[in-house]
Amino acid sequence: MGVSVGTGTAGPAAGRASVLAVDAGNSKTDVAVIGADGSVLGTARGGGFQPPVVGIEAAVDSLAVAVAEAARAAGLPARDFVGHVSACLANADLPVEERELAAAVQARGWGRTTDVRNDTFAILRAGLPSGAEPRGVAVVCGAGINCVGMLPDGRTARFPAIGRISGDWGGGSGLAEEALWFAARAEDGRGEPTELVRTLPGHFGLGSMYELIEALHLGHLPYARRHELTPVLFATSAAGDAVARSVVDRLAEEVVALSTVALGKLGLLDEEAPVLLGGSVLAARHPQLDDRIAELLAARAPKAVLAVVTAPPVLGAALLGLDQVGADTAAHLRLSAYYA
Repeated sequence: MGVSVGTGTAGPAAGRASVLAVDAGNSKTDVAVIGADGSVLGTARGGGFQPPVVGIEAAVDSLAVAVAEAARAAGLPARDFVGHVSACLANADLPVEERELAAAVQARGWGRTTDVRNDTFAILRAGLPSGAEPRGVAVVCGAGINCVGMLPDGRTARFPAIGRISGDWGGGSGLAEEALWFAARAEDGRGEPTELVRTLPGHFGLGSMYELIEALHLGHLPYARRHELTPVLFATSAAGDAVARSVVDRLAEEVVALSTVALGKLGLLDEEAPVLLGGSVLAARHPQLDDRIAELLAARAPKAVLAVVTAPPVLGAALLGLDQVGADTAAHLRLSAYYA
């Protein structure tokens, strides 16, 4: 569960606008103002949310721009315009981070109460069928990798998900680094042969791994462009390269390890329960990865129901908000239909 705080009273507009939903990722933010009946009154999109880079207040300042735009679209004031703020935020990985972010969001005065939790919960809630209770597990693999699970009674399963120091492997960044590692060692003779030696530098119009290493090290290629190598890894694997395939298979193992541990923590391993996959890497539907995940999950959690989430995460944040305010099923269904 995330962290909930509340102070003061919401203004008159909150009777019509029940929930402010925020889904803030590393690269973009989506905001929606939701009516008590589940109708969408206003939306906006903003930039990425990165408190570890810019600080909490500056990161919440970036949210405030999108929130103000959504409030204007709904014809509402910029403060005290909802009863509840449901914010699913990237980099809210530890309880202490959720508490700090919840306090910072609540201080902006957008609503009477605020609930902050990691953005992976938005993927989980968005992927459940319309009207379904909040029950299941979600694994997100985008720039990084994370997993959460939840039950209708509020119990959750989660991981710190802050990188290698918390035992994590995978995500677009991790896959790109792994591909570079194998290709560099193959070129200089320390590792086994792989087509990654050719496909990785070739993506940037370079002739060798040495040239690519030099370009990355000296900043001729920006660090962020390493993410472009993840699709190259999958393409190389699909073409039959054994080394690239081993990396993709390792990601499948990691996805299934995360999901089955979370299912076990919630007592769902022997029950029919959804395992939802989201994030840019998993949503890309790479056949080898999809097939291997399905194969491993069927062996370790045979009753799990695997699905890929295509709904926008802001829907999940909004549904969590409606859950929190006790909205009826009709409101949940109306909101889900809007984003269908």
